[in-house]
Amino acid sequence: MLLGSQRARRATLALGAGAVALGLALTGCSPAGDAAGANGSSGDANTLVGFTGQAGDYQINFNPYSPTKIGGLGTIYESLFFVTNVNTEDFTPLLGTEYTWNADGTQLDITLREGVTWSDGEPFTADDVVFTFQLIKDTPAINTGGFTGDVTKIDDTHVSIAFPEPAFVTGPEILGKTFMVPEHIWQDVDPVADVLAEPVGTGPYVLDNFKAQAFTLTANEDYWDGAPAVENIRYLSLSGNTAGVDALAAGTIDWQTGPVPDIENVSKNYPGYEAITIGMNQMALLTCSNADLGCTGPQTDPAVRKAIYYAIDRPQVNSLAFQDTASDMSPTFALLPAQEGYISAAVEEPTVPSEPDLDKVDELLTGAGYAKNSDGIYAKDGEPLKLTIEVVTGWTDYITAIDTMAQQLKAAGIDVTAAQSSWNEWTDKKTKGNYQLAIDSLGQGAASDPYYLYNNNFSTANTAKVGETAPVNVSRFSDPAVDEALAVLKRTSPEDTAARQAQFDIIQAAIVEEMPYIPILTGGTTSEFNAAKFTGWPTLEDLYAFPAIWASPDNAQIFKALKPTGE
Repeated sequence: MLLGSQRARRATLALGAGAVALGLALTGCSPAGDAAGANGSSGDANTLVGFTGQAGDYQINFNPYSPTKIGGLGTIYESLFFVTNVNTEDFTPLLGTEYTWNADGTQLDITLREGVTWSDGEPFTADDVVFTFQLIKDTPAINTGGFTGDVTKIDDTHVSIAFPEPAFVTGPEILGKTFMVPEHIWQDVDPVADVLAEPVGTGPYVLDNFKAQAFTLTANEDYWDGAPAVENIRYLSLSGNTAGVDALAAGTIDWQTGPVPDIENVSKNYPGYEAITIGMNQMALLTCSNADLGCTGPQTDPAVRKAIYYAIDRPQVNSLAFQDTASDMSPTFALLPAQEGYISAAVEEPTVPSEPDLDKVDELLTGAGYAKNSDGIYAKDGEPLKLTIEVVTGWTDYITAIDTMAQQLKAAGIDVTAAQSSWNEWTDKKTKGNYQLAIDSLGQGAASDPYYLYNNNFSTANTAKVGETAPVNVSRFSDPAVDEALAVLKRTSPEDTAARQAQFDIIQAAIVEEMPYIPILTGGTTSEFNAAKFTGWPTLEDLYAFPAIWASPDNAQIFKALKPTGE
């Protein structure tokens, strides 16, 4: 497959409309704002001010391979191509201009862009590409895609990657989610621990200034594609979603992904602003599920996890927490409706229950040795079934969802409470395994195919013992049969749908039975943006990137597409 430098932008997924925000793990950064002007103005006409939901101080970390990075993907650092999971377009050339696979998927040849420089003025060459891939291969903690290739420099603008077995499925990860780093700097960097306070990349922006409450990226005047029209991106930390709504009303931010009152009437309630909603991220109660890896608590029992699953009244949660903008979900985590065809025929309940089933809850818990005590709470060995759900302070939609589910679960005989903390603390608890339950969403991975979500969140290679950092699989789920199925999928041609489905059947049977992530609903991710100040935002008809401020590198692709109106 050969790519040119241009592509037609056409969305190919039918995605929901409406609006809601999710408090999600922040893969981007957070904005910092000027004083507001009138009519949706947020100060400097060439500065975009964004709010990702960041509550609490920023901890500087521009290491693109750190699980606690605060930003830079797509803005400071670039991949070879831009790959998004909201459409099935050809990949957009960035540092790479063309790529080809051989017939059996064991060799990937890549042509690199000429004339690119790092932001410190040094030339970008094939040596940097070889170094980046070798660094990932040699560092298991950052090798979340399981890269096994051998990279060879052909000349300064050509590299070839050889794989020990067919590796078609790794293409989106290698080409679109591997961010190039400069060898002349990173040869002295610890890719696991260093925070890169002075990041050097090839991207359209460079770090201008950093403070705990805000940081600013400014246009890279030497960017290979020309400096972006939006001169500055400013990320700020606020106290939570309510503060985001207030800032939107005051016109002090230009883009946020979060809930607002009366979400269907954003353009009426916030003159100059518009909204877009995309159903992409699947909400779940994450669990530290694996006692063998050090998890402790009743949630390590699959019966408890499944009892919670059946106790939830999802229509009520949707109404009270998400303004009825969330949608159906499959316990297999195949995204509905786009990936419905991947759901195994052997899964008896392909979608989550819409009503609670208290008889099923009782069957599961009594079968696991629980009995209700005098308070109406299930108990075992004298210990009542009590659990804590971790959530970020200020994420009002998720906090409301937990409060609603807590009442539902209490009625079902399960006692849960919320524990609020800063995003940094919440992230540390999840990645280190120091939690029982946490509310979050599982994203789609490199492309619109369930393989990527499964590989990220259910692979043993992507988890770690409690106390050590798990890069993606924070549930600590580990199953040899699932690992083998993922390995088979990795070497199976995307064209062989029957062979791939056989492996999806294995994976789905395991995750539905074990349920390390307890499915809630598919969240409608809603962004509100300043359409009066900037043009070029994604639409449902032209969905060239996932329009969430925290979604990197999609947000960077949007920054580059926007044009200030001067208002």
